[in-house]
Amino acid sequence: MAATLLTTRRVEKPWGRHHLWPGFADPAAGGDPIGEIWFQAPAGDPELLVKYLFTAEKLSVQVHPDDAAARAAGHARGKDEAWVILAADPGATIALGTLAPMSAEELRAAALDGSIEHKLDWKPVKAGDFFYSAAGTVHAIGAGITLVEVQQNVDLTYRLYDYGRPRSLHLDEGVAVSRAEPFVAPPAPGMVAPGRTILAEGPKFVLERRSGGDKHLALGDAPGWLVPLVGEGVADGVPFRAGECLMLAGEVSISAGADADLLVAYPGATRV
Repeated sequence: MAATLLTTRRVEKPWGRHHLWPGFADPAAGGDPIGEIWFQAPAGDPELLVKYLFTAEKLSVQVHPDDAAARAAGHARGKDEAWVILAADPGATIALGTLAPMSAEELRAAALDGSIEHKLDWKPVKAGDFFYSAAGTVHAIGAGITLVEVQQNVDLTYRLYDYGRPRSLHLDEGVAVSRAEPFVAPPAPGMVAPGRTILAEGPKFVLERRSGGDKHLALGDAPGWLVPLVGEGVADGVPFRAGECLMLAGEVSISAGADADLLVAYPGATRV
């Protein structure tokens, strides 16, 4: 089958929420908050992972290693990631990069005394915004945001600062892989055809936003991920709706409602 509906994994986080997003059941009122929903492949080690994130508080100030540093630490790959903002409270922000270049010693000292929070570049966000955070970027996601994250598939995060929460930090590892400098957004091709916009084109994956209707995808040997943000449809006989995620393979025919809003992701540096 060229399209497979993925199962979900609910991940409890101290910064998560009890009220999630249409399509996801809220956790019990007395239960732990849910911060992430992961879409898991049935087998193997796919190159990408898709998540929803729901934030009620700021996430830690963190960084992810690139492929070389991650492999040196025994992991399959590093972690570039991209975020599509679905909803944001007034005043919600995401931090990407530092306001000014910082040496490793300055970054460590700021992480230890907490001043790092105020040395990051906090950017206001709203529904529809998109950000690509390459490995090595010091970053933090703020409170009051619902987003979809597409990332290289590795559970590897180095926390530099966590607002006093009782969780471990990873200063040695994190400082070693950080580029503590102002963030420069990579160029994106934008709309390349009616109903098809390229949000990110490499280096580790391509992320497209597509409107509804009938379409045909030819993915070749690389798998793809279909994330319906709005609406519903069918991919090679497999029905889907917002809040779900499908893994695609080979050539896939998709039919979605006119109101559908779809993300399509696949590994690599150039579009198929």
